[in-house]
Amino acid sequence: MFGHCAVSGGRKQDVDDLYSAKGQERRTGRMIDLLVAGGGYVGLSLAVAVKTAAPRLQVTLIDGAPDGAWRGDERASAIAAAASSMLDVMGVWQTIAPEAEPIRRMVITDSKTSDPVRPVFLTFEGNGDAERPFAHMVPNVALVGALRDTAASLGIEIRPSTTASGFTADDHAVRLKLADGGEIEARLLVACDGVRSKLRDAAGIKTVNFDYGQSGIVTTVEHERSHEGTAEEHFLPAGPFATLPLKGNRSSLVWTERTDDANRLIESDDLVFEAELERRFGYKLGALKVVGGRRAFPLGLTIAREFVANRFALAGDSAHGIHPISGQGLNLGFKDVAALAETIVDADRLGLDIGSLAVLERYQTWRRFDTVRMGVTTDVLNRLFSNDIPPVRLLRDVGLGLVDRLTPLKSFFIRQAGAAAGSDPKLLSGKPI
Repeated sequence: MFGHCAVSGGRKQDVDDLYSAKGQERRTGRMIDLLVAGGGYVGLSLAVAVKTAAPRLQVTLIDGAPDGAWRGDERASAIAAAASSMLDVMGVWQTIAPEAEPIRRMVITDSKTSDPVRPVFLTFEGNGDAERPFAHMVPNVALVGALRDTAASLGIEIRPSTTASGFTADDHAVRLKLADGGEIEARLLVACDGVRSKLRDAAGIKTVNFDYGQSGIVTTVEHERSHEGTAEEHFLPAGPFATLPLKGNRSSLVWTERTDDANRLIESDDLVFEAELERRFGYKLGALKVVGGRRAFPLGLTIAREFVANRFALAGDSAHGIHPISGQGLNLGFKDVAALAETIVDADRLGLDIGSLAVLERYQTWRRFDTVRMGVTTDVLNRLFSNDIPPVRLLRDVGLGLVDRLTPLKSFFIRQAGAAAGSDPKLLSGKPI
């Protein structure tokens, strides 16, 4: 819809003049261009992507958490190849890379917890690129820290401990009301404030919701033997048990259980927790030791019915929350970032109003179908694999075996795991906006 354009010095001035009186307010500091609400990886990467491609835009990010709270996040995330390419273009990946562990092999098994043998039904050996495997495991602290450092170097203002209470929008600006009584005026507000987004509610945007009655237990373990870059997803009746490789002889766990059982495990003593963990993890990597805190997160499906409104857009978990069975939640957020950043930058280069609904509709069209498709896919996979009905188990195991033997189909799933598609935004193809 919006292409790139080259402008001469005179034409550049003409484009600047299209900004109106409110644009003059922006240049004198009374109104900013882009206001991002949320200090996680989505909010930070959007701010960095836009500022990198359009340095003249004024970008501010507010974060409800206290300054430095992000350093306490012990979790790790799987970053697909396309997302790491995007971070590379943004100048962030070089900082993250030393902490990233490549996932070179993915093994899928299906059995009961008590089964003495766990047959392997499907194995992915990566994408054949030694420099860019289909995914990396990255500690959240390393990811967010690198993004914050880059944001600071670009002159992006970050306001910690700043909570929004609502906003109003008109033809000229959006005005974000702060809990302390203050107000910030911008041309565009993007909510990256999580699956329970208060700003989404303030915008009157409804969601489709479903509670799975499951929780995901997240922790880190240390083991005697090397994982050799292998991730494993073991399907159990209560839900998937995923082990994901980290630097050294460590793995990150995403352990799905029914919510009552998950809460019981979180509250149990270390001996009980580690015994239950060993029953699921097995002894293939030797003795285990829990080396991180353990937390449980409720799992459900949440998809916003609209991704945009006048001078307002949703990105990341504010727009969608899906089951972690495919490991694509974070990468959906990065796809939002790449599409929204390209939409904003292209519009700005054409002298269009970046907050207008006509401009933002491009982003919504770009992202909504892919998001709904991924939400439906993870929902079906969770229902298919989180049960112990014999005919269903037989059907899914036969299906996994067929995928393992059909090379073209297997290659398709590897590309999906790398989050690459022909219609992806430029950043996800490793190209600058």
